[in-house]
Amino acid sequence: MKSSRVYFDFILKEWLLFASAVGLGVTSVYTKQLPVFSGNEQQVIFILAVLFISVKGLEQSGLILWLSRSLEKGRFVPVKLVVITFFLSMLVTNDVALIVLVPLTLVLKINRKGILVILEALAANAGSALTPVGNPQNLFIYWTYSIRPDTFILNIFPFSIFFLLILVAGSSFIKVSSKTGLFTESVKIKSTAYIYSAFLVILILIVLHVLPVYLGWFVLVYAIIFDRSSLKIDYFLLLTFVFFFGLAGNLKGLFPLNIENPDHVFVFSALVSQLISNVPATLLFSKLTSQWQALLWGANVGGFGSLVASMANLIAYKLYINHLSVKDKLFSFTLKFIVFGYVAFFLGLSLFFILKV
Repeated sequence: MKSSRVYFDFILKEWLLFASAVGLGVTSVYTKQLPVFSGNEQQVIFILAVLFISVKGLEQSGLILWLSRSLEKGRFVPVKLVVITFFLSMLVTNDVALIVLVPLTLVLKINRKGILVILEALAANAGSALTPVGNPQNLFIYWTYSIRPDTFILNIFPFSIFFLLILVAGSSFIKVSSKTGLFTESVKIKSTAYIYSAFLVILILIVLHVLPVYLGWFVLVYAIIFDRSSLKIDYFLLLTFVFFFGLAGNLKGLFPLNIENPDHVFVFSALVSQLISNVPATLLFSKLTSQWQALLWGANVGGFGSLVASMANLIAYKLYINHLSVKDKLFSFTLKFIVFGYVAFFLGLSLFFILKV
């Protein structure tokens, strides 16, 4: 009985992996061909893998936690938590920023922690949108469409800065207890922090096409020889990418559509993200359009809204509900999470069309 529950929980957690595997299998049988992965797609998978390893190593070194805990002292703690989530997600991805900061938030003497966690989830989605390495869909769009770094950032900058201002204003109303110094133990920063920081810089330069892709092998080789604990990354997420690459290619063959109206690309990708998450939605629509600006906006606006719209939403949501001691508050928090998410979603939709005028 217990083993059945474990399997059920695993399937529930990795439902996107199983859905993509089934979709790939069905479409491959129907088209009578195995999926073919382009050189660009193989490079994206490789870069994501070594990026995950570098971030895991950096997380285990204690550097990220040390930076996060230093914000717990002083005034304007909720504002600082939202701001650091926003900026940290630009470099170490939105998922990692939340994995570090939400548990920190939950042990602080802060009024309305649930609202603050929701604001942090929104901040992670908004902040990660600003850089090519902030989230997987950005990396894929940046790499696939061969976009200049300044062009990429300038295109999505209004989206990120708009939500940063709103979230800072919202978090400023959250009250903090006078007892803020909860952490008595100092965080030890390991020497590996310098190594993985260097690796992260190298990977960012690879993404920006300053350095060649093969330098990413140094990260993998170092982890295998000297620090195998950093290899404990989310392989199921990587495998989900592989399945969706193949599925998107098969769907392109089955439905040879070409969507070039940017409004349609934006709206459709944002809406589809509500159902299957913004990363697979990006992989799917990249096969159907050359309008990368609309797809970039659609995927990132689409990260707001439903619980499954982005992995960041699920991470923040699960971390908070696992913290709840009174389960009858679950419905209230879930409702707030969805309401706040869809307010941000519709604000993002409106902003896109306002800027087009």
